[in-house]
Amino acid sequence: VQLQASGGGLVQPGGSLTLSCAASGFTFSSYFMTWVRQIHGKDPEWVAAIDESGGIANYEESVKGRFTISRDNTRNILYLKMNNLKIEDTAMYYCATEINDSTYRGQGTQVTVSS
Repeated sequence: VQLQASGGGLVQPGGSLTLSCAASGFTFSSYFMTWVRQIHGKDPEWVAAIDESGGIANYEESVKGRFTISRDNTRNILYLKMNNLKIEDTAMYYCATEINDSTYRGQGTQVTVSS
């Protein structure tokens, strides 16, 4: 299982970014996918999740209405569109999935929101 996130960067408050996660080594279209973020030294925080088909999505309360999770099962890519970014969204963002009771979390991408 390989998960590679990209698309992070430095953005001003109120700005937007779209993260991508390229998945390989498993049948992407058969599994829930999630985005998780982690501030250095703190526990990971679940951000959003999407079902196998992309028809059902759930969000952590603080990102509802600002973030949109989606997936392209033909290309094995997971996305996170982030609008109206806030300073408190600054973190390392990871995509993750659970397969046979094992959690896989790929290399993350840093999002920094600062003026």
